[in-house]
Amino acid sequence: MSRFEAKKPSLCTSEPLMSEGVRATLSVLKGIVTSCYGPSGRLKQLHNGLGGYVCTSSQSSALLHHLSVTHPVLKILTTSVQNHVSCFSDCGLFTAILCCNLIENVQRIALTPTTVISLNKHLLSLCTSYLKSEACGCRIPVDFSRTQVLLCLVRSILTSKPACMLTRKEIDHISALILQAFLLTIPENINDHIILGTSIIVPLKGQRVVDSTVLPGILIEVSEVQLTRLLPAKKSGALKVAVFCTTLSGDVSDTGEGTVVVSYGISLENAVLDQLINLGRQLVSDHIDLVLCQKVIHPSLKQFLSVHRVIAIDRIGVTLMAPLSKVTGAQPIGSLGSISPSSYGNVKDLCTAKFGSKHFFHLIPNEATICSLLLCNRNDTIWDELKLTCQTALHVLQLTIKEPWVLLGGGCTETHLAAYIRHKTHNEPESILKDGEYTQTELLLIAEAFCRALESVAGSLEHDGGEILTDMKYGHFWSVQADAPSVVNWPDLFSQCGCGLYNSQEEFSWSFLRSTHHPFVPQTCLPHEAVGSASNLTVDCLTAKLSGLQAAVETASLILDLSYVIEDKN
Repeated sequence: MSRFEAKKPSLCTSEPLMSEGVRATLSVLKGIVTSCYGPSGRLKQLHNGLGGYVCTSSQSSALLHHLSVTHPVLKILTTSVQNHVSCFSDCGLFTAILCCNLIENVQRIALTPTTVISLNKHLLSLCTSYLKSEACGCRIPVDFSRTQVLLCLVRSILTSKPACMLTRKEIDHISALILQAFLLTIPENINDHIILGTSIIVPLKGQRVVDSTVLPGILIEVSEVQLTRLLPAKKSGALKVAVFCTTLSGDVSDTGEGTVVVSYGISLENAVLDQLINLGRQLVSDHIDLVLCQKVIHPSLKQFLSVHRVIAIDRIGVTLMAPLSKVTGAQPIGSLGSISPSSYGNVKDLCTAKFGSKHFFHLIPNEATICSLLLCNRNDTIWDELKLTCQTALHVLQLTIKEPWVLLGGGCTETHLAAYIRHKTHNEPESILKDGEYTQTELLLIAEAFCRALESVAGSLEHDGGEILTDMKYGHFWSVQADAPSVVNWPDLFSQCGCGLYNSQEEFSWSFLRSTHHPFVPQTCLPHEAVGSASNLTVDCLTAKLSGLQAAVETASLILDLSYVIEDKN
C-alpha cells in the first residue's frame, strides 16, 4: 500500500540538557514533586480535560501514574522513579527531588560529564558505606520484640501523606492496625526462609476512620439476601472447602481446562447443566461443606448444593484466589471433570459479620498468615489515598524484616549526610583521589553540588517560607516558622529537630541550611534513652532510602551523559 505522505526523518537533538526548553520542563517537574514533599506538602489534582477520573494526591506513585510526560529526558527520570516505587513503595518523591537537584546543580559546574559521573559514583559509594556502617549517626536498629520504632515508621508514612486527611487520633489508630496486620502475616514457626502472608485491604467507605479494624482470615462481601439464604446451611466447626477458578455458570464458551462430550442430537446447554449437577453430586459425596467460585455458579447448581446443606459463594473475584488457596490449603479447580481429593482444603470456621451497611462471610483459618484490614474513610477520594498509604506502610514493614534498621527522617539524615560528605572530602580526600585521576578541586566542586542537592531535599519539607537551620554538632535539620522575629534566640523558636531525636536546649551553634560554613565532623552518638523509648520519632525505611539514593544518582548520571536524543516523528 503506497504512503499518502513521505516518511519524515528522525529528529536528532544534540546536548539535550543545553536546551532551554528541556531545562524549563525539568524545572517544572522538580517544582511539582518538591511542592508535594512531606507532611505539609501541597496536594495535586490530575485529570483529563475531557472528563473522567480525578486523582487528588501528593504521592509519587499516584502522581507519576497519572502525569503525562512526553519528552525523552523526563521519561527517563519518571520511569526510574516509578521502577523504584514499584519495588520499594516508599521514598519516590525523595528520589525524584534528589535526581532533579543533582542535574540542576551540576549544570552550573564547568566540568565534563565523565568527571561528574565518576565522582558522583564515588560519593554515592561513600554515602552507602556510611549509612550501612555501625558508625552511622542517623541509623537506628529495629527490635521486633518491641513496637516503638515500628510504630514510628508507620506513623511517619501516614503523617507524610496529607491527602489522607487524618487527625492525630486517627493516625495512631491506623498505625496500630497496620502494625497488627503486618504481625499477623508473620508465621509462628520460622525456618531459615520466612514466607510472609498477605494483608487484604477491604473497603468500607462512608464510615469513620476509627471504625477500621483487623481480622484474621478473609472477609468475603455478600448481599444481605445471599447471607439470609445461606445462613440456614451454615455449619459450625471445621469446614471442608472446594475452590473453583473456572466458571460454574453453564456457559459453553468457557469450560475451563476440561471438555464437554455431547452426543448427537442432545442439547449442548442441557449436557453442560447435567455435568454441573454431576459435579455437585461429587462434591456432596466428598462431604464438601463450602464451595467458593471465582466466577458465577449456575442457579440450578446452587439450588442442588443448598438442598444438600453445602454453602456456595460465587463471584469471589481473582484478587482473593491466591489468599483463599493459602488460607484453605485448597488447589483452585479449573475444570468440570473429575476432581482429585487432594484439591480440597479446609477452614477452621465460617462466621458472618456486619460492618456499616455491608455484610460479610468471615473465613477463619487454622494457622494461615492471612488477615483482612477493614479500612474505613469518609469518601472515595480520601479512601483511595489511605489505601495506597496503608499498602506502602505494609510493604515497608516487610522490607524492614530483611534489613532491620531505620533512618532518621524529617530531613535530618540528608543534612547529617551532607555534613559527613563535606568533612570527608575536605579532610580525607585521598580516600577518593587515590587513583590520581581527578584533582582535589574537582572533587570539592562535585561534593559541594552533591551536598547542596541533599540539603535541597531536606529544604523541600518547608513550604511556608520559614527559615531552615542545621546545628554544627549533629548536623540535624531545624525549621523555624516564617513569621518568627528577626532578632531572637534560636532555641526559643523550636523544641526539636526534624526527626524529633534532639531538643534545642542543648548547647548548639547554628548555621542556615544553604549558607557557607566550615566543614565539621557530625557527631554520631545516638542517645540510648531516646532510641530505646522512641515514641515520637520521624523515621524512614533504610532499604527504601538507600535504593532511592542510588536510583537518583544513577538516573542523574544517565541524563547528564546524554549526547543525543533521536526521536522518530512518524
